[in-house]
Amino acid sequence: MEHLEQFWTQRYQDGRTGWNIGYPSTPIKTFFDQLEDKEQSILIPGAGNAYEAEYAYALGFQNVYVLDIARPPLEAFHQRVPNFPEGQLLHADFFRHVGNYDLIVEQTFFCALEPTAKRRRQYAEHMHRLLKPGGQLMGLLFKHKLDLTKGRPFGGSLEEYRSYFEDLFEIEVMEDCYNSIKPRQGNEYFLLLRKA
Repeated sequence: MEHLEQFWTQRYQDGRTGWNIGYPSTPIKTFFDQLEDKEQSILIPGAGNAYEAEYAYALGFQNVYVLDIARPPLEAFHQRVPNFPEGQLLHADFFRHVGNYDLIVEQTFFCALEPTAKRRRQYAEHMHRLLKPGGQLMGLLFKHKLDLTKGRPFGGSLEEYRSYFEDLFEIEVMEDCYNSIKPRQGNEYFLLLRKA
């Protein structure tokens, strides 16, 4: 964890945060707007500045947990949303995190991981472990071709993504995202998976 923590901490300190759009992503915001159960527990791993968590909390979702391996975005979030419970800001390695959630939100976390089949499969398996029976994994994955020479964000194909998830989850939706933010239009898949 130490090496990764240093890497991401440095990115925040240097302001190299090209993924930071400064507001909640439209597809995730729209999904939250449709949820009625405000009591459900929600995890946003690799959350960065966590505008989605801020939005959900403002909507009345009290059990939102923000997880990141770097401290700077968590500290920035605490300053921006001072009434958010500090105990729900988790400075941790996702792959070592233990919990039980109704919903996990994927927002530019998967695309930042080491893009090996092994690591991506570990991601899918750990998501499965963290979800309650019937729990959902919802979010966005980049659909551009995986090109290791260009670095993050790493993309992939629908076929590849399905191979990591289909034996662990019921795939409710995994398709082109129709309401991506303008800079990402045509370059995202929306996914909604349910733990069987």
